[in-house]
Amino acid sequence: MLIVLKHDVTKDEIDHIVEKIKSLKLEPHVSTGIQRTIITVMGDEDVIRELPLTAIAGVESVKPILKPFKLVSRETHPDRTVVDVGGVKIGGSKIIVIAGPCAVEGEKEVVEHAIMVKKAGADMFRAGSYKPRTSPYSFQGFGPEGLKYLAAAREATGMPVVTEVMDPRDVELVASYVDVLQIGTRNMQNYNLLKEVGKIDKPVLLKRGMSSTVNEFLMSAEYILSQGNKQVILCPRGIRTFEDVTRNTLDAGVVPIIKQWSHLPVVADPSHAMGIKDFVLPAAMAYVAAGADGIMVEAHPNPEDAFSDGQQTIDSAQLIALVQKLGKLAQVIERVE
Repeated sequence: MLIVLKHDVTKDEIDHIVEKIKSLKLEPHVSTGIQRTIITVMGDEDVIRELPLTAIAGVESVKPILKPFKLVSRETHPDRTVVDVGGVKIGGSKIIVIAGPCAVEGEKEVVEHAIMVKKAGADMFRAGSYKPRTSPYSFQGFGPEGLKYLAAAREATGMPVVTEVMDPRDVELVASYVDVLQIGTRNMQNYNLLKEVGKIDKPVLLKRGMSSTVNEFLMSAEYILSQGNKQVILCPRGIRTFEDVTRNTLDAGVVPIIKQWSHLPVVADPSHAMGIKDFVLPAAMAYVAAGADGIMVEAHPNPEDAFSDGQQTIDSAQLIALVQKLGKLAQVIERVE
């Protein structure tokens, strides 16, 4: 249920409405936009339907929410959300680029990789300290030690850092070292993990599950927002189909749907969508042309020596070309600061 407040509503009136909702054992979420303040009510709507809410001072109208996801929906938050990560605004006018190797490969190496990414013109650095792998015998990452290496990379370059968290027990530790916590495709429906990242005050980049529908994807984001964390970035990364030429099937068509249904920013991952490095740039262009607010790619000075995902990892020259071509595309679609 949505309670739309009058444009001249006072803080005291808002507080009164919030307390009234809480007294009914319902959960209010206040969203303040440019023109309107909206209160989203979570819980048994039958309880609130019986109340004469429009009689309360400050209330303009009461409306049902049509989408199964409430807090993620643009019905409840008409203004687009911009997530500020150390001065990098995701969801604003500028197309941002996040780049780096699949995995942290050592302290010296990760600093070198971060410097390469910065020189190429990217905005943020990514690398995995914990690596979910299909085989238990594959490299699993440096774990807690790798987080220290990532902090060193941020210190050396000034770039915000993104890394994946896999276990609810590690959320606080990972959050203490990096700027954005990534939820990988295999954990999109790990609801205990989603709840834990929802309790922290750090941005979360949520990847789409490899076989997930749009509704399932947005409901996973709802788990995070329902715990209080509004700083969520949605990440399409290709989906699994019968196609066997590329690693996954490019899901650029989902971007305008997400942007219409949700207020959250979108940063897409063409590296995993395609799985072949020579196709990463055109896939990135497709995502941005479809409305993505940014791109996250795997990049390494020498992909053939990368610890993992070398086949889909672009090199320095390809990263420079990607940043430059996305910049030109941004001009065409009027996505520049």
